[in-house]
Amino acid sequence: MIHAIFEYKFLQNALAASILASIVCGIIGVIIVEKKLVMMSGGIAHTAYGGVGLGYLMGFEPMIGAFIFSACAAMGIGFIKRKGGAQSDVIIGLFWSLGMALGIVFIAFMPGYPPDLNSYLFGNILSVTKSDIYLMLILTFIVVFVVIALYNNWKAYLFDEEFAFIIGINTAFLEYLLLVLIAMTVVVLIRVAGIIMVIALLTAPAATAGIVSSKLKNRMVYAIIFGIIFCVAGLWISYVLNIASGAIIVILSVIFYFSMYSISYTRIKAKRKGIAIRQELS
Repeated sequence: MIHAIFEYKFLQNALAASILASIVCGIIGVIIVEKKLVMMSGGIAHTAYGGVGLGYLMGFEPMIGAFIFSACAAMGIGFIKRKGGAQSDVIIGLFWSLGMALGIVFIAFMPGYPPDLNSYLFGNILSVTKSDIYLMLILTFIVVFVVIALYNNWKAYLFDEEFAFIIGINTAFLEYLLLVLIAMTVVVLIRVAGIIMVIALLTAPAATAGIVSSKLKNRMVYAIIFGIIFCVAGLWISYVLNIASGAIIVILSVIFYFSMYSISYTRIKAKRKGIAIRQELS
């Protein structure tokens, strides 16, 4: 595998995509898990399918279409949620279904044979192109820069939104900005895990990092490390077995999370039992 990376360009692109995807999913994933926005992120991700279909129909880069649709869905969901016009889960479900439906319709209108969209739906890190890498690099840089530049504001916003508003932080701006960052992250992850399985890659490394550490910065670092491990291991397995990379990456990340959760739960239970025994003896 190591020898093949130096020999084949597509493996070099796949490795670069793995690292970039791990960075954004590690940073944004922690915020998503902390703010309980997992299902909203799933709705934004599935809406991206409409942009992929529109890109193929109109003849421009499908990933750009995915970002446009994801960003519009994110802003729409955020606006309706803040205005309280309808239940957020209803709006998420409608955007989720609408994006997928539009993608199917756009592809149906294409002349000739429809393109194979499996890599967008289920992920195929081995098919990442150089242009995909450039787009992922730009979006990753923006996400990292925004989070670092406003890090103290993010900490206050995640700790207590009302407190953050009282001390003068524009929480509405942060919420909309977070939704746009989620849309960017979704686009970065589409070619790695696919639209359908983006949620797992966004949440599993972040949730696992939450078991290891309670500090926000540490959780982000751990989530990035876990993401790189899952992606690189999934890349190797998918290359050897010729299986969709997204599925392997998700399976590894979910198994690892449940393993860490079981270990943590067992330790906590044993600790509580020890405390109870000491109290009885005293």
